[in-house]
Amino acid sequence: MVSILLYFLQVGETSGKFAPIAASKNCVVIDNSSTFRMNEDVPLIVPEVNPEEISNHHGIIANPNCSTIQAVVALKPLDDKYNIKRIVYSTYQAVSGAGKKGIDDLANGIKGLQPSKFPYPIYNNCLPHIDVFLDNSYTKEEEKMINETRKILKKPDLKITATAVRVPVFNSHCESINVEFENEFNLYELKKTLSNSPGIIVKDDIENNIYPLPTNATGNDEVFIGRIRRDFSVDSGVNLWVVADNIRKGAASNAIQIMEYMMR
Repeated sequence: MVSILLYFLQVGETSGKFAPIAASKNCVVIDNSSTFRMNEDVPLIVPEVNPEEISNHHGIIANPNCSTIQAVVALKPLDDKYNIKRIVYSTYQAVSGAGKKGIDDLANGIKGLQPSKFPYPIYNNCLPHIDVFLDNSYTKEEEKMINETRKILKKPDLKITATAVRVPVFNSHCESINVEFENEFNLYELKKTLSNSPGIIVKDDIENNIYPLPTNATGNDEVFIGRIRRDFSVDSGVNLWVVADNIRKGAASNAIQIMEYMMR
């Protein structure tokens, strides 16, 4: 009998030490840290996107980064149909993604107090700085999105760039995703493809000001997509506005869904 261990600690050293021990005892560890995500022997799973990879585990399954999860849920059905050529990510990430201290910084900033988590006040501000800066001038968060998307979509050479920004919102990440396809598309059919894909709710009625908002997404497990429109600067491009609860679908719910899939 195999036990499934949902491992929500996001401390890399802790996961690196204890996950292999649990796996050696005939447990399956679903790990929410970044420790194993880019390990070739560890599947990186979003159930709506690549459930077939779950069975390839060797005792450890990695839960992707929160911003990556909601992005690939939106992108996978489009890649299957139109073959993605290039992606430009611009994220607007809630303070809950930085944990309790991030939430406290926003709450305390409203009261005029100085931050303890972020390098600058987050209240009434936007910080183009999530995680540490790397030698290539990208942040670690941006590099996570790039590398994890390539792994999940099985496109190691896919052209992707990213800018990740922390915004003064308590919960639910927003992403502006610009996608260029190899194949031409019909916009109506593209919207229908998204609407019929698992885990997605399309909210795209601009005549009535209906589009995804963090307040809509919070408390839900679906990925909300709107502002779906053609990018006229390239031959076959589209812009998407993608919103999801980063604590639920971006972390806990995705891990639970992996477990449920395994149990089925």
